[in-house]
Amino acid sequence: MEVKKGVFYGVGVGPGDPELVTRQGCRLLEQCPVVAAAQTASGQTLALDIAAQAVDLSRKELLLLSFSMVRDPAVRERSYQTAAAQVIQRLERGQDVAMAVLGDVSIYATVSYLMEPIRRAGFETVLSPGVTSFSAAAAKLRRSLTAMDKPLTIIPAGGMELEQALELPGTKVLMKSIGKTGQVRRVLEERGLLEQTAVVANCGLPGERVLERWDEGEVLDSYFTTIIVGEKEELT
Repeated sequence: MEVKKGVFYGVGVGPGDPELVTRQGCRLLEQCPVVAAAQTASGQTLALDIAAQAVDLSRKELLLLSFSMVRDPAVRERSYQTAAAQVIQRLERGQDVAMAVLGDVSIYATVSYLMEPIRRAGFETVLSPGVTSFSAAAAKLRRSLTAMDKPLTIIPAGGMELEQALELPGTKVLMKSIGKTGQVRRVLEERGLLEQTAVVANCGLPGERVLERWDEGEVLDSYFTTIIVGEKEELT
């Protein structure tokens, strides 16, 4: 008798507040016997912690996956393949696996590194969207990120030339600035942009900080810092 193949689900659990986990996300986490999540080198499993506040995971197999953050692409790729193999072991047994992912599954999400090798191995993959950190941050700030004729640009602040990106029209969301947040602030100050820059750190998490104008606050250097730069005419 052929064993039923498991399905791999990537589930966005939002930026921190468990009330922002979608109803679909909760259903998938509840129905899958295995719940996976990324684990940091220090042992943190933030996405899993958020999921555990939204649904009961006490009877689940918890699969903790390690992803290398080193610059060597070969080392990173090996960690992705190892994590994918761990998931595939469960799928081969016919178990569905839900991977809890911070924020949304399509924005700088670790689950993206697993989807292709799992599909190549012959298993179905499904993505369930979640609330992005910048959407939650904008809600905290009570502001819109776009207007009818103005775009929104998402920028990995620690990995590209900021000066050119800041010339783009509309709102700029700066993410992934950890270790370079002070440098980012200096660039914004030099360009006279601090006054229309807001910062939200640890949105929905313990230690949340909301600065509506960055010229009135300190540098908040965290992996979970979102910097929102508006156009000058947006000031009120």
